Amino acid sequence: MSETNVIRLSHGGASAEIALAGAEALSWRVDGRDLLWPGDPAVWSQISPILFPVVGWTRDGARVDGRQYALGLHGFAAGQTFAVETRSDRAARLTLSDNEATRAVYPFAFGLTIDYRLGESALEIAIEVENKGASPMPYACGLHPGFRWPFAGGPREGCEIQFEKPERPEVPVLAPGGLIASQTRPIAIDGAVLKLTDELFAKDALCFIDPASRSLRFVEPNGAAIELTLGGFAHAALWMRPGAPFLCLEAWTGYSDPEGFTGELKDKPGMRLLGAGETARHSATYSFIEAPASRGTGA
Repeated sequence: MSETNVIRLSHGGASAEIALAGAEALSWRVDGRDLLWPGDPAVWSQISPILFPVVGWTRDGARVDGRQYALGLHGFAAGQTFAVETRSDRAARLTLSDNEATRAVYPFAFGLTIDYRLGESALEIAIEVENKGASPMPYACGLHPGFRWPFAGGPREGCEIQFEKPERPEVPVLAPGGLIASQTRPIAIDGAVLKLTDELFAKDALCFIDPASRSLRFVEPNGAAIELTLGGFAHAALWMRPGAPFLCLEAWTGYSDPEGFTGELKDKPGMRLLGAGETARHSATYSFIEAPASRGTGA
């Protein structure tokens, strides 16, 4: 990718690279440690796509005022080129407006802004949505970064997710086409702790719709962790391809269509409805937490 198409941020021992293509974070490093996975076209070519104006799948596209639109998985933001509104050593604000290509699949006038702010051990990402039209605009948005598994040099086995609070030991079944089924499937979560295995993801993503927790940690056996604080996002998800060296820690405002849903986009569960001229902002923070210092043996 051309140097002019990538923004580099730095703050203390941390750095990040943000592409104008999709406003996608390409790397995030803390004290020389690469946390984001680098992408692999043979496995999953993306690194941390922005999701907008839907999260997940729509059933045969989106329906607006009785007309069908070919709005695909996670919308179109990842395939658009953003402009730089402002930038500094440690922050960048990237913007996208509706255009001929977006209106062909999502007939709304909008402004989409992605804010990145880099801390010494944290990366805050915010999605700001503006309705530039004269009628209400349905939307959903989300963050989908993939992290190296393992991310701090430990073994792949023994990693776990630690939720802020105990969560239900079940997640929705994903029906054909990625839709949300009415059935659930059990997961072996022990209160607030979920041991990570490839088998967990054999039936696709784990979707935590309206979880009790507002934060969760991806933890290595030595105690090093990547924490996701959901902030302005209602839902969380975990996803990877079995056997692949990454794990996605996702923050969503919405989710896939329920199985059998035939309604309008504005009536899809999880969608937000933004009034004419209104703006909404959703932010989340990813933080790297060092492993606890090893205890000495004493005299």
